[in-house]
Amino acid sequence: MEIFIYVILLFAGIAVLIVIHVCIAGIVHRRRNNQGDHDHNHNMVTISNEKKTMSKDDMKRLPCFEYKVTEKENASSVDCAVCLENFMMGDKCRLLPNCKHSFHVQCIDSWVLKTPVCPICRTCANPSLKIEVV
Repeated sequence: MEIFIYVILLFAGIAVLIVIHVCIAGIVHRRRNNQGDHDHNHNMVTISNEKKTMSKDDMKRLPCFEYKVTEKENASSVDCAVCLENFMMGDKCRLLPNCKHSFHVQCIDSWVLKTPVCPICRTCANPSLKIEVV
């Protein structure tokens, strides 16, 4: 008889925990919906200028270089974060001046035309735009 009472108390305790979990999850879900998607990430970088894209002229002003392997680095250890391919000797690359990340020219050009931020660190790719950390 005692085992029967313990089993009932165990199931009642589990039911109470499930109800508490559902209530808390509902509150958190409603709070996120009321705040909007961008407010829950306080480290998000937003571009405060009206112009949220980069023109082809702005893009062409970004530094461009030919990739060369130095003695310190292994050729297979450096890759483009956009296409995930390794840089090869002689590849045309572009450097983002604000964060110093490098990418293949064709990869980063297509990226910054859509979104003028670094695909690795989300720093503004266009040095002429003002950025604001929210």
